[in-house]
Amino acid sequence: MISKYFKRKEFSCRCGCGQDTVDAELLAILEDVREHFGKPVIINSANRCPTHNKRVGGASKSVHLTGKAADIVVKGVAPDIVHAYLTAKYSGKYGIGKYKTFTHVDSRSKESRWNG
Repeated sequence: MISKYFKRKEFSCRCGCGQDTVDAELLAILEDVREHFGKPVIINSANRCPTHNKRVGGASKSVHLTGKAADIVVKGVAPDIVHAYLTAKYSGKYGIGKYKTFTHVDSRSKESRWNG
């Protein structure tokens, strides 16, 4: 365990290459989400090596490449609700994207918001 709720392997690149950098600020955001909702946070995608990022259609400068991003689902909570919480709590900072089946969050230095 790298924190109260997360294991390092949850952040590993899904291709199996072993890339598993975990940004401390991202981890703190995810811990906050877990504490706020009181439900497990499932990480669909965190780290991506360049090869895997290209394979899944990620942006060439994706924050996933640096271990500062995660696509998440909070068990039993609609992505719209997770997105609303994150945008209210972290107004003015981080990257937060709303998608139909998940929420993207990253610890970039400037605020960015989008719908996927």
